[in-house]
Amino acid sequence: MVERTCTGIILAGGENKRFSGFEKSFLHIGSRKIFEHIHGIFSDLFDETLLVTNCPEKYLQYDIPMVSDLLDLRSSLTGLYTGLFHTTTPYAFFAACDTPFLKKEMIQIVLDAIEPNQDIIVPRTRMGYEPLCAAYSVRCLKPARRQLETRRLKIQGLFESLRVNEIPEKRLRTIDPELESFFNINTPLDLEKAEQMAGKEKKSDASQ
Repeated sequence: MVERTCTGIILAGGENKRFSGFEKSFLHIGSRKIFEHIHGIFSDLFDETLLVTNCPEKYLQYDIPMVSDLLDLRSSLTGLYTGLFHTTTPYAFFAACDTPFLKKEMIQIVLDAIEPNQDIIVPRTRMGYEPLCAAYSVRCLKPARRQLETRRLKIQGLFESLRVNEIPEKRLRTIDPELESFFNINTPLDLEKAEQMAGKEKKSDASQ
C-alpha cells in the first residue's frame, strides 16, 4: 500500500505577517478551520502524519506529532528539509497549511504516481509546478541541505538535478476541474475569495 511508504507532512512555518501573526491554518473557511480540513484528509490517507511548526504550543489540542525547523532560515524549503529529516518512510507528501480546498483525490493522484526510481512526484499546470502538493523521496534530503547552505531557498531548485515525475494538468482536472486544491491564502483578499468559493460550493451541494 503506497500510503504506508509515505508520510503526510503539513507545513505551518510561515510568519503570517499579512494576518498580524494570526495562524492562517486557523482561519475558518466554511464551517471549519483550514488545518482541521487538511488534518482530516491526512488522517484518512496516511499511517503517519507530521506537522512542521515553530509554534507547537498553538497546536496542542490536536493529536499530531510536531517538529520545528532544523535551520534558522524561513522558507518552505526549510520546512521540506525538516520534514524529510524526521520522516521514517521512503517518501513524504507535503502540503501547506493555507490550502482550504485541498482535495483527498488530488493527493491520491500524487500517491498513485510514486515509483521507487523517482525522487519527486509533482503536479504541473500551465502556471508551473505545485511543489507543496507533491511527494518527495528521502533522497532529496542531501540536495535540499546543499541548497539551504548556499541560500538557494526555492524548492524548485531540487527539480534541476533529481528525477521528477510531472503529473499533467489534464489528469489533475479530471478530479479537480477548477484546480482549487492549489488555491492558497496569502493575503486578506485571498481570504475573501476563499470565503466566496466556499459559499458557492455550499450552494452547489444544497441544490444537489
